[in-house]
Amino acid sequence: MIMLTRLNGQAFALNCDLVERIDITPDTVITLLDGTKYLVLETAQDIINQVREFRASIVAHSHHLDTQTASTPSLRVVTDLNDEG
Repeated sequence: MIMLTRLNGQAFALNCDLVERIDITPDTVITLLDGTKYLVLETAQDIINQVREFRASIVAHSHHLDTQTASTPSLRVVTDLNDEG
């Protein structure tokens, strides 16, 4: 999700995976896949930069989780308390 600002100054979060296009008319108009339109104060370039940063953060977080999981010993289920193997 990215944070944007409506023309009236109200902030809102937008699921950037639903964006179909961004038009500059001269206002910035975001059109979603379902046809919903939002007029926002941010420029098209600002929105593109936010989307890039958001997606990069997902990749970085995923890498962090992979690294953390690799260094954490795996758990195993013991069905017999006398089993030491």
